Amino acid sequence: MPVLLLMLAVVGCTPPPDAEQALRDWVERGEAAANREDRRELISMISPAYADSRGNSREEIDRVLRLMFLRQENVTVVAHIEEINLYGETAADMMLTTAMAGVSDATLGFSADAVRFQFELEHDGDDWQLMSARWGELGGELN
Repeated sequence: MPVLLLMLAVVGCTPPPDAEQALRDWVERGEAAANREDRRELISMISPAYADSRGNSREEIDRVLRLMFLRQENVTVVAHIEEINLYGETAADMMLTTAMAGVSDATLGFSADAVRFQFELEHDGDDWQLMSARWGELGGELN
């Protein structure tokens, strides 16, 4: 019994993983999934309770990603984290800028965009999940 208590005490004293680094890893995971056009991986990073000010749900974001990946080939996404704000170990918001490019059947055959995002995230006990997002063109308002 004393050994069990000692083990529980040691486990209880183990510092939690670095939340900021875990969020940076989360962004890298999303960037890699987007570059592989792995919609399922991206959707797994979004909470089933996701809602944003534009009225989108997780299912609507899934439809948008599906359409984007169908219209674009060789999607490339590069993300730059501007700011991370942690609220304890289970809530955070993050500001990031992404550059996205892809090849399509459009007239020029190439499209590129720079978008700024504000994410609200929650740690669900296993991983970080996107709860809500606002976005807009670089230099414009976030909606």
